[in-house]
Amino acid sequence: MRWTAILSAGCLALVVSGGCGRLTQHPIVVEAREEISRNPRVAELLAGPGGRVECDRKVTGRANETDGIAAVEFGAGGAKGRGTVIVEGRKLGRSWGITRLELRPEAGGSPLSLTADLEARTGTDTPKFDPAAAAPSTAPAPPPPADIEIALPPGGPAG
Repeated sequence: MRWTAILSAGCLALVVSGGCGRLTQHPIVVEAREEISRNPRVAELLAGPGGRVECDRKVTGRANETDGIAAVEFGAGGAKGRGTVIVEGRKLGRSWGITRLELRPEAGGSPLSLTADLEARTGTDTPKFDPAAAAPSTAPAPPPPADIEIALPPGGPAG
């Protein structure tokens, strides 16, 4: 019993820091790593012409299936430098979508927003609620109240 508790606690700590494969295999992490490794602006900044950008295996953050909100980060680097990749996402139905993808260079400088680049490459953006596609309610509206009486306390307003 004691070893089970120790192993469970250890695995939980690894999941939070990116081990056990759970957070590292999350759909927004997989998609973000693919964009970081393919994006020419990232390659120019971190690796130089013809260089390759590598993403760290360690992922930190949180992805909550119940709330449908995720915020994670991981490192990336190349021959010219390193940076931290910030990823935020939302879940609509069964699909996760990235709402923010950003590279913050370690050497300073402005963060590089990559959300639009990702949308252009994949042809999709974050899942959005479509009210036209929502099923209309079939229940009839409740009738309005017949009589409404408002009882005021005696006397005028206190002043």
